[in-house]
Amino acid sequence: MKRTLIKDTVENVGKTVMVSGWVNARRDHGKIAFLDLRDRSGILQVVCTSEMIGEAKDEYFLEIEGLVKQRPERMINKNIVTGTVEMEATSIKVLSKAEVLPFNIRDLKTTLPTLLDFRPLTLRNEKIAAIFKIQEQITISFRRVLKEYGFTEFQSPAIVGTNAEGGAEVFPIKYYDYNAYLAQSPQFYKQILVGVFERVFTITKVYRAEPSVTTRHLSEYISMDAEMAIESWTDIIDMCQIIIKAICVDLEKECGKELMLLGAVVPKLGGEKGIPRIKMRDAQQIIFERTGRDNRKEPDLNPDDEKEICKWAEEKRGSELVFITHYPTKKRPFYTFADPEDPDYTLSFDILCRGLEITTGGQRINDYEKLLENIKKWGNDPKSFEFYLQAFKYGMPPEGGFAFGLERITKQILGLENLREASFFPRDMERIDQRLSVLQPKESFATKAIVGKEKKETKKSKIKKTKKPSSV
Repeated sequence: MKRTLIKDTVENVGKTVMVSGWVNARRDHGKIAFLDLRDRSGILQVVCTSEMIGEAKDEYFLEIEGLVKQRPERMINKNIVTGTVEMEATSIKVLSKAEVLPFNIRDLKTTLPTLLDFRPLTLRNEKIAAIFKIQEQITISFRRVLKEYGFTEFQSPAIVGTNAEGGAEVFPIKYYDYNAYLAQSPQFYKQILVGVFERVFTITKVYRAEPSVTTRHLSEYISMDAEMAIESWTDIIDMCQIIIKAICVDLEKECGKELMLLGAVVPKLGGEKGIPRIKMRDAQQIIFERTGRDNRKEPDLNPDDEKEICKWAEEKRGSELVFITHYPTKKRPFYTFADPEDPDYTLSFDILCRGLEITTGGQRINDYEKLLENIKKWGNDPKSFEFYLQAFKYGMPPEGGFAFGLERITKQILGLENLREASFFPRDMERIDQRLSVLQPKESFATKAIVGKEKKETKKSKIKKTKKPSSV
């Protein structure tokens, strides 16, 4: 007999069908037993005898044949798709056994490290699975909008010969007899391809060797990047706003069940006026006036500043997102375009969502000589950038772009405590699937390497020592 998906049993009342899936729960009442069987489409209540089900327990994978029956009115479960029906089993076949579970995976009242230690199992939890259905929809919406606006998708290399972003937070690798790096960003490649297609995007893994273990950093994450020829630098901001609005609309339309399950709502976007746009120095002035905290000479917003300006945006503009623009030239990469009216600041921006940066973007320098000058000014060797510079040496339109951090968007929309909850298989200083301290017992690399301005935050939020365990 051909398999029937559980969600389709509602269309087969009075028929004998075969279903298969995992035992989500088992309830014995004397000689009668009730199974909640789970497959990719939903959950079905199965009625059988205790003898028929034998030793089968949670997470056994079963094949069951039986008669689909209408449930009595008083027994209807409105919380599941198949709540109006149940199956009366005629045969049960065990396709795969399961060992005794290490904990109850239905409520998962445990710490985040344990959730990650048992990731192949805990991903089966309904709420955790819902996180990634929502994340999938975010990528679908991102791709759909950009395709509608004439962008060409490409796949960016993961191995690069030059550090695009500057700084030391790179993973060096041995590439045959040469030195190379894992890509921090697809930046150079998307800029090059603007010289071919004018509008391009990629959804790709990127790597940051940041010496910190915090709730908002990963060593490997998914970057949703786009680059485009422009007439004005605000074209870039406008495109970001279109994407964000589409993501929110699509999530409400396609993932209402998952949002409800997680108790999440999409962010407010400022109504007809849209997401507010404010220069960084103006944001710092507002923060000073609201809190008395004077960071007006700092080159960036710190985490507390990001949270405060988001509070302002929600209170004054009805938006839980805000564009912060015009960051200092010296704090941005060499290819960032300086504001012609104030060259100490750039035509660049970050998008903050509910207190956390989720996007960085801006106009790029498209003039070959200026790029060459900046490469030297930033202390780099032009020879290392010859491949990249070809695109500008032979003509490049005014252009710019942006990058969304997929895990960060997911985290902020769903109100997750830790970025690792928004990654299927997170990588950080202490984990590659298994904890590195277990695989290679020795002093933790994180313990030795946590330095600089992240040190204070890391001590508060370091996963192994967290005072408030993160759970779903």
